[in-house]
Formats: sequence, C-alpha cells, structure tokens
Amino acid sequence: MPKSAAVLRKPARAAAKTGAPINPRVAVLAYEGLCAFEFSCAAEVFGLARPELTRERLGRDWYRFETCAAQRRPLRGQYGLKIQADGGLDRLARAGTVIVPGWSGSDAPVPAAIADALREAHARGARLLSICSGVFVLAATGLLDGRRATTHWRYLETLRERYPRIRIDANALYVDEGHLLTSAGSAAGLDLCLHLVRRDWGPRIANHVARRLVIAPHREGGQAQYIERPVQRSERGALAPLLDDMRRRLAEPLTIAELARIAAMSERSFMRHFKQATGATPADWLIQARVERARELLETTPASIDRIAGETGFGSAITMRHHFRRKLGVSPRDYRQRFARERG
Repeated sequence: MPKSAAVLRKPARAAAKTGAPINPRVAVLAYEGLCAFEFSCAAEVFGLARPELTRERLGRDWYRFETCAAQRRPLRGQYGLKIQADGGLDRLARAGTVIVPGWSGSDAPVPAAIADALREAHARGARLLSICSGVFVLAATGLLDGRRATTHWRYLETLRERYPRIRIDANALYVDEGHLLTSAGSAAGLDLCLHLVRRDWGPRIANHVARRLVIAPHREGGQAQYIERPVQRSERGALAPLLDDMRRRLAEPLTIAELARIAAMSERSFMRHFKQATGATPADWLIQARVERARELLETTPASIDRIAGETGFGSAITMRHHFRRKLGVSPRDYRQRFARERG
C-alpha cells in the first residue's frame, strides 16, 4: 500500500459537526530571521479576515490570530522584512494553537524560554504545529520523542541524527499526532494548515478556504515525488562500475547469480557487499533505479506508460504503477501531469 500524504494518529472529525469546542486563539512564534513564506502560510489561513464565514454560519467565531516572540524589540525576517510581535511568550498561555513557522536554521539553538513556554502550552492542552524547519524547535522540547514527525527532505538526515527518538516519516507532506503536528517544506505548511481547518470545521469550510487560496484542498502523494534523487549512501568503491552497468541495463532481467559473477564474488558475499555499499538489496536498488528512470522519461518524453514500463524493466504498466505508487505515493499519470516539461 502506498504511503499517504499525511499520517494520522486517529481519524479526524469535523468539530463543527460535533459541536466540540475549540480555543480560537492561534499564536504564531516570530523570531530573528523569520521565514517569510512559512509565516505567511499561517497568516493566510488563520489570520485573514473571512467576513463570509459568519458566526451564524459557523456556530462559533473564526480563529483569532496573533504573533508572539521571546524578544520585545522589532525582529528582522527574510527579504528585508521587519516584524513587531503582538506580545511576548505569555501569549502562548492563552492560545489554543501554536505555530512555529520554520526556524532560523537547523543548527540554530532554541532558547530555553521558548522550549519551556511550548512545553507549558502543550501541557495545558494547546496544539503545537511546525512548518518545515520549525520541527527543530518542537524537537528541542522533547515532546516529539517516540512520536511521528516530518520536515523538509533536506533536513531529514539532520533531524534523524540529532533526535534519534523521533519516528521520522520521510515521505509525508504532514503528520498529525493529535496535539503535535509537523509538515514538510514550505508549501506543505499550507497542506497542514488546511488539514487543521478540516479537523476543526469539516471539509466544506476547508474547501472554501482552499478556493480562496486557489489551491487544491488536498494533495495526493508525499514529498518523495519532489526530490530530484533519493538520498543514498556512497556508491563509490568496487561496486561502482557494476552499479553503472545495472543502470544501463534496467530493461533486462538481472539475476543475483549474474550480478555476483560480474562482481567476481560469491552470491553471499555479493549480497553483503551490495547492502553495505548502497543500503539496499539488489532487488530494492533496481526498483528504485527503475522508478527514477521512469520519472525522467515521464518528465521529458511523450512516450506511453506501457512503453516506459518496458524500457525501464517493469514489464507492464500495472507493475510500474504499483512500484511508482509505493515509492512516490502517486500514479505515473498524475506525476506526468504535474512535472512534464514543455516539449517543442
């Protein structure tokens, strides 16, 4: 089964349908070096006035948006942006939802005052949400230990090395762990913010907000489809020529016996050395290489799915669709529609 764009700890329900109360205050953390796009994602979804969504229509008030910061002075953000937060970290004590819109750097320390305020807010029942590198702020609190989380694919290895107790989902666009929510890079923050609106108000209101944003209310697949090449261990060494040969022969049926013979090793020794060099079995490595080649052909040629399946060694369009969905979370057809380059 392919991984979905999100990982949900429990089925989301529409609070507006059940009458479940929510605290409408949304506090967004501002900081020196503020990530402008990530901040704008939160502001656009939760801070924009929506007079068409009246109390009579919703049954209660829309979100109340405010900013907070550890510093009382004006802060500098990206692209020459300057921001004066509405108040200090005491705002978190009243918020129902706290958003960390990125962070000043994956290596930047998280002040103890911020970590303490987030832990206190969480203990009081607030929902903590991070966008992109903002996951490092939540991770510093220890609240993500033993839980699922995600971030931009560029930061995955750093997050995994620094916080090994976090159960990282490398493919998800966002992960919902109830009161702890994390998203992948930048635009995935919009996906997560819309998801929270859907949790609070149901699909009809979430779809309305998505239309105002002129974006899809839900994106299929995970962030693996946006990575140019998968992160792999070093392939240098004795097996490098063989791996290059395997890439050239993707359309051919390659057996372990033949590959071991080319590498001048016993099959058992070959399997061990291959896993050490690539981090995968020969079968898994071939599937990944075939998916990568299929991606390239879908992006750059008008060839049919059947023809691409044959040229990449999948044999049939059905088999190719299965592995494509398993690795990237989308079908070959949908991938082509999103990423095919213009051809003259």
